[in-house]
Amino acid sequence: MAEAAVQQSRGITRREFLNYVWGASMALFMAELGGAIFLFALPRFKEGEFGGPKTIGTVGERLPAADVQPIPYDDVKVWLVNIGPEAAAKGGGKQGLLALYKVCVHLGCLYAWVDSNARFECPCHGSKYQLDGTYIEGPAPRDLDRFVVQLVDESGKVVVQTETTAGGPEYGAPVPIPANADNLTIVVQTGEKIDLGKQHYYKGGA
Repeated sequence: MAEAAVQQSRGITRREFLNYVWGASMALFMAELGGAIFLFALPRFKEGEFGGPKTIGTVGERLPAADVQPIPYDDVKVWLVNIGPEAAAKGGGKQGLLALYKVCVHLGCLYAWVDSNARFECPCHGSKYQLDGTYIEGPAPRDLDRFVVQLVDESGKVVVQTETTAGGPEYGAPVPIPANADNLTIVVQTGEKIDLGKQHYYKGGA
């Protein structure tokens, strides 16, 4: 009986203490890992911010006229362009709606639309591009990058969007505008960028 009382007074052993410490450490590690995974899974960009979806408005309200000056959206670094038959003949041959990244593919300057010359021109080093972003001349190595464009109906269903499967004939091509599309909403996914030169599609941040 005296021996039992002595064992009770000793408390936990060294091995038990180390097991408790190890268990607590593992529980803390798993909690931190779970929190990190949860935070990583959350959307990094809000609606309307660069790197996320940008709702432009309906086709009837916001679609630029075909073959004329594009519309800039400085907050998300996008030029919205309507490629008609004239611009298509000078550029890549496809008609429809495009969202061009506003950064020159040479050294990252912000190029501009020059209405008198009917083309995009980079003020830094002189690279020039057609209305659809097709390279004309200058030190730029390729055409301008494009973002994925979606036309969405009132229920939120995507009716048509930019083709992102590399290698196909419609990869990165302008989005065709359906008949009676005035009520469709234009959404630009600025986290989904298309490099036509490398046939490469970037998702998750431009």
